[in-house]
Amino acid sequence: MKYNLITILGPTAVGKTKLAVQLAYKFNGEIISADSRQVYIGMDIGTGKDLADYFIDNFQIPYHLIDIISPKEEFDLYKFTSHFHKAYNEVKRNKKIPFMVGGTGLYLNSILSNYNLTDVDFNSLRAKELSKLDNDSLRKILAKAKRKLHNTTDTIEKERIIRAILIEESETQKTNPSNKIHSLVIGVYLDRDEIKERITTRLKERLKYGMIEEVEELLKQGVSHEKLKFFGLEYKYVSLFLQNKINYNDMYQKLNSAIHKFAKRQMTWFRKIEKEGLKIHWLKGADFDQAKELIEKEYLGKC
Repeated sequence: MKYNLITILGPTAVGKTKLAVQLAYKFNGEIISADSRQVYIGMDIGTGKDLADYFIDNFQIPYHLIDIISPKEEFDLYKFTSHFHKAYNEVKRNKKIPFMVGGTGLYLNSILSNYNLTDVDFNSLRAKELSKLDNDSLRKILAKAKRKLHNTTDTIEKERIIRAILIEESETQKTNPSNKIHSLVIGVYLDRDEIKERITTRLKERLKYGMIEEVEELLKQGVSHEKLKFFGLEYKYVSLFLQNKINYNDMYQKLNSAIHKFAKRQMTWFRKIEKEGLKIHWLKGADFDQAKELIEKEYLGKC
């Protein structure tokens, strides 16, 4: 078989998860999430888990890498790739088609480009050497080493800067050929104005239906404001609001703008992946019929 994975990617708010679930239902598949925040338990509204979307005709499409870790714990690229391959092998054992779905560019690319990552060892000699340096010196090392900056929080906290350097320095592009991923990649996009409109509408709904209360509950469970800042977007700005650092209107306006910019950065990531040689079959909107035809032709080899 030419491919052993189907990937549905795209920026936020284009409907890629619902499309993936419909396709998984049609082709007897299971979903593997490639979202850096949906792994966290209790972060539901802000990350857009929308678990009700995984039900079709009273049947729940199995999903993986959602709700697997406490937000008080650490999750990084190495852990993602490790969890992904475990889930992928499980889906294959179930004789189902694996669908990877998400918008986190680094996570997606780590699988599509077959990264082979080494776990971060903070007791290593290199880690101890780095721990003696100040943040500015560490940032300079990271800037030289890093080809794929995941997010700006990598450069804020010392431990995260060191983690990012260790990951970057240990990364290779070599994989075991028997485990190599060959994915059919389907991208979903919309015109920028339509994405903006969808983001704004969705944000209003999330605020109306409990996003602030969700953040309050995370704080009660011991998640710090600093950690909420690290999670970014909804969690960062609601946290600032709850600390009385910004008012409600400022929170809404700044958050809305930040999500628009985030969607733009996601598309930049996908274009970068394309320039590196990955073929993405782009669909305007979550078009089920077009996606179905692509899978039948490219993945299943039907004429």
